[in-house]
Amino acid sequence: MAEPLTGTQLAHWRTFIESSWALHTRLEDELRAATGLSMNDYHVLVALADAPDHRIRMGELASRLVLSPSRITYQISSMVKRGLVRKESCPDDGRGQEAVLTGEGLSALRAAAPAHLETVRESFIDHLDDEELAVIGRVFARLTKA
Repeated sequence: MAEPLTGTQLAHWRTFIESSWALHTRLEDELRAATGLSMNDYHVLVALADAPDHRIRMGELASRLVLSPSRITYQISSMVKRGLVRKESCPDDGRGQEAVLTGEGLSALRAAAPAHLETVRESFIDHLDDEELAVIGRVFARLTKA
């Protein structure tokens, strides 16, 4: 059985959970209000924009965004219907599928980025100094590997 958290550990854990949920909710709400995109839409568009030839295998995209295979299938299908991405067979393996960024998707990302960046700055970046940001970066890089 796991050892109980100390009072201090529990307080920090709750602060982390509550603040991260509040931050995510604000980012989601403001992005959707300004652009009609969800955070998942935005992260898919960013991942595809950064990828070679603007395309990623569906399984790799799911792993990168920490989504289940069924969730990424649903997400991409929704985005296909809106013209933001398309699905294509993998050129080197006809059995696999890739998500491919469309011109409309790239335009949507470019239009959404300034508003999203403003919310990220107002809600997070501007409240921290460089040292605090560095600590956060190190901690979450380590947790990602755990």
